[in-house]
Amino acid sequence: MDVIAAALPILLKGLQITIYIFIIAIILGFLIGLVIALFRLAPIKILKWIAKIYVDAIRGTPFIVQLFFIYFGLNSLDLISLNNTTAGIITVAINAGAYFSEIIRAGIQSIDKGQTEAARSIGFTGAQTMRYVVLPQAFRRMLPTITNQSIISLKDTSLLSVIGIADLTQQGQIQASATFEAFNIWLAVGVIYFIVIYLLTLLANFVERRIQLR
Repeated sequence: MDVIAAALPILLKGLQITIYIFIIAIILGFLIGLVIALFRLAPIKILKWIAKIYVDAIRGTPFIVQLFFIYFGLNSLDLISLNNTTAGIITVAINAGAYFSEIIRAGIQSIDKGQTEAARSIGFTGAQTMRYVVLPQAFRRMLPTITNQSIISLKDTSLLSVIGIADLTQQGQIQASATFEAFNIWLAVGVIYFIVIYLLTLLANFVERRIQLR
C-alpha cells in the first residue's frame, strides 16, 4: 500500500491529462457526429456519400491505426505538425464522431414525422424545426447510448500512451517499471478508471432523470 500511496500523486496528474483530452474530444466528437448525422439525412447525395464514407472508414478500422495515421502519418507529410496531445484529441474526436453520428441519426429518425409536419405548418423553417422540436426530443432518447459511447471513448484514451502522452496509463507504466510493483500499480490504475467511469455514469443518470422530468 505504501507503493500505491507514493505513486498516487503521479497517477492523479496523469488522470488530469486523461480527463482534459476526454472532455475536449467528446465535445468535438459530438459536434462532428451532429454534422455527419445531418449530412446522412440531407437530400443532397454528395453529402450523404461523404458522411457514409467517413462513418464506414472510421468504424471499419481499429482505433490504434487511426491514431498512428494521424500522429505519424500526417506528421510525415511535413504539411502540418501535430504534437502528441493534439493528435490524441483529434483521433478520439474523429473516432467518437463516427459513432455519435449514427446515434444521433437514429434518434432523429425515431421522432414521429407528424411533429415535423406540425412544426412546419405553424411556420417553422427546417432549421427551426430541427433545433426546437426534433433535436430536444431525440436527445432524450439518445442520452443513454451517448453515455455508453462516451465511456468507450474514455477507455480508448488509454491507448494514447503509445504515442507518449503522459496520461493515466502512461504514468502507470512508468511507475510499474520504476517500482517493480506491477500488481499494485495496475490495481490502482484500474480502480481510478473505475471510479471516473462510475462517476460519469452517475452524472449521466442524473441528467437523464432531470431531462425526463421536464
